Amino acid sequence: MSNRPKLSLHDPGSPVTYGSLMQFADDPIACMKQLNREHGDLAVLEENDQRLVFVFSPELNREVLSNSQVFESRFFAVRGNRNSAQRRVTSGLLSQNGAEHRDSRRMMMDVFTKKILPGYHQTISQITCEMTDKWNTGDTCDLNSEMVQFMLKMTAALLFGVDDAEFAYRLGALIDRWVHRNHEIGMGALVSSPAFAQGYDDLLLQADELEASVREMFQTHRSKQHDRTNILSLLFEAQKHQAQLTDNQLTGHATLLFAAAHLTTAHTFSWTLFLLSQHPEVLQKLQAELNANVAMDVPTFEELERLPYLDAVIKESMRALPASSYSQRVAVEPTALGSVRINPGTPVIFSQYITHHRSDLYVEPDRFMPERWAKITPSAYEYLPFGAGPRMCIGAPLAMAEIRTALTIILKRFNFQIKPMSTVNGHVISTMLGPTSSIQSTLLPCDNLPSSVPVFGSVHNLVQLPESTRGGFAICREFM
Repeated sequence: MSNRPKLSLHDPGSPVTYGSLMQFADDPIACMKQLNREHGDLAVLEENDQRLVFVFSPELNREVLSNSQVFESRFFAVRGNRNSAQRRVTSGLLSQNGAEHRDSRRMMMDVFTKKILPGYHQTISQITCEMTDKWNTGDTCDLNSEMVQFMLKMTAALLFGVDDAEFAYRLGALIDRWVHRNHEIGMGALVSSPAFAQGYDDLLLQADELEASVREMFQTHRSKQHDRTNILSLLFEAQKHQAQLTDNQLTGHATLLFAAAHLTTAHTFSWTLFLLSQHPEVLQKLQAELNANVAMDVPTFEELERLPYLDAVIKESMRALPASSYSQRVAVEPTALGSVRINPGTPVIFSQYITHHRSDLYVEPDRFMPERWAKITPSAYEYLPFGAGPRMCIGAPLAMAEIRTALTIILKRFNFQIKPMSTVNGHVISTMLGPTSSIQSTLLPCDNLPSSVPVFGSVHNLVQLPESTRGGFAICREFM
């Protein structure tokens, strides 16, 4: 628990709250919930003339996300000098704006379009089968760790054609450590904290090591023949026709693609399997659909297109516990949102989590209810797990293909029984909402439904679980 003082209102009727900006860094969701309760759709957190502006409504989401000329992406607060590895590995699509972003996105669109997806299906299926072939009913596992390791291997294979699991894990570990360090010192830079200076040199060293590993991967990739579709091969092919696409630029694209792809999708898998295990009635309905429409253990690409309840489960999981919980833009010219005037350089934060939990958009928003998707069609700014507007996640079609395919294979073979009275914590690190504890589970045969069980942990502050799960929560609350 943070010892920072609680946020304090500026004055009644004002959308401004005075408080520590690091309070937001400590627990973004708790901070945003409080600001939303106190101010509604538009809020400002201010400390010593430094401001964070928050938007919490679909209308304001649209205003910020559709206007890329006024609100630019500044995904990394610390870029390093022009000749540093930090500058190169942060120079991918997520960090680009204007014409540079438009041109890069146009070049990369063909790599992620739906017409390419069938080419990825074999790899997704193979890697999922390799994981499940190692499992046995009755085994215990950490669901969170399993999904992270799984997605490291999957991302390395799909993006880069890397079949070396050890290399994938090493690269993933480097990227995770580097992303977390960027987040830590980025907030330090924002509020002029001494933590910035303390972490900056370490960040530069991590960037050096990361760039060396990515360049090693480039060299390995170019020396081999690849018989399956992978994104790096397609980018290398594009490079032959675009002289301006240098290896330095590809280093930035490759790093940020890997960073954005593996952890967010791993968190989605972990949360979805956890929620299904705690809602056996939903799991039973989903497995009935899979058994009725998928002939073998491994679905065909065409079968995956005919599974509406699977899509509803995935959508609902990404609504209730979105792996991307918030993101930000930075104003580059004087502007205003509602009554709030915004100076250039001010971060503007929008939140998938807060938007997805609005009671005026979703009935009983804190509950996991896939059935709601048979009745609702939210707009792009009401439901935005992949963002929205001209900077919507370019990899969304591939991510959905991974999730649909892998979930089908997993649930055609196994179910997961969550360990009673275990602790399941969730927290935001570098904008991503993921499990920060193990999720202890026992593997069951697919025809043996799990039971919802009491669990401890902060997951209860994020989503409403069935009554049968709340014993642990009640005990936990007594000792908080």
